[in-house]
Amino acid sequence: MQKKSHTNVWLRTTVSCEPPSVEGARFDWDPGKDHENQRKHGVAFAKAQFAFADPPRIIAEDRSHSSRKKRSYCFGVVEGGILTGWFTYRGTVTRIYGAGY
Repeated sequence: MQKKSHTNVWLRTTVSCEPPSVEGARFDWDPGKDHENQRKHGVAFAKAQFAFADPPRIIAEDRSHSSRKKRSYCFGVVEGGILTGWFTYRGTVTRIYGAGY
């Protein structure tokens, strides 16, 4: 019998218990990054928007990357799987720069 392997990843993050409303939210992304993300992870940024609409979604701040830009993760259920979107805010627009299951 083969043993199952587990990988634990600990993120240095702050988790929001009350995520912001997505009603009327605006999303933006770089078309080149979207194409590269689809090739690499099989997920279009247009699909990643649905993670933000999942009511029990989790928004977590990414403190490990840049101290200049506030970067965050959104974890939400999309099409039966947990989709992770990497994003930043540009004013009132949510700028997606990565996504995957």
